[in-house]
Amino acid sequence: MLQKIPFAAISVLLVAQMSLPVFASNLTATVVSVGDGDTIRVRTGNKTVTVRLACIDAPEMKQNPWGQQSSARLKQLLPVGQGITLRAIETDKYKRLVAEIYVGNRSINVNMVQEGQAIVYRQYLKGCRESKDSLLQGENTAKQQRLAFWSQANPVMPWDFRHRATQKTTSQPIQPQQQNNCDPAYPDFCIPKNSPDLNCRDISQRRFKVLPPDPHGFDRDGDGIGCER
Repeated sequence: MLQKIPFAAISVLLVAQMSLPVFASNLTATVVSVGDGDTIRVRTGNKTVTVRLACIDAPEMKQNPWGQQSSARLKQLLPVGQGITLRAIETDKYKRLVAEIYVGNRSINVNMVQEGQAIVYRQYLKGCRESKDSLLQGENTAKQQRLAFWSQANPVMPWDFRHRATQKTTSQPIQPQQQNNCDPAYPDFCIPKNSPDLNCRDISQRRFKVLPPDPHGFDRDGDGIGCER
């Protein structure tokens, strides 16, 4: 014989189920250090992890002085020891946790964009559905007020800056003294070790040899040849 389940018990069960995704994707952490305007190191549980701020892109450190200013501002917003909440989105191929960062109810990702210290990274914006409108509105206001990065007459987007830097590097012949700084995963030409994340559209070379671990993911099908199309 089937037993009737009290309505109150059903309600509690539904609330618990509805809450699971929230708790599964949110983590509490403590700031350990700030790398630049969109990367930090945090301590969560018994682990120290690198966090890439989701849906934004800060000026590169070599984009003087904008990169340094962005990094300095993030250090002010997230001092060492600051308690934060992470809304985890994914783990990228560099094993960094991509997340939105909150101090209380304030989104640091949105804060950086509102102040002109970072730019909306539109190709990844789908990961920030709840804050998408705030990010876009914040960037529009920062542009209108010519804040920080937007005070330049002709600002170069960080992704364009990385692309140009990579083209310049890969178009030059490899000199013997440069060999030690070249990533051994790409023996046909020189990509400096610890380069920012690159895609095939960021480089001019096609159909080149790729060796494991292929940190930039040029060899999508695993056949040892990169950027075949």
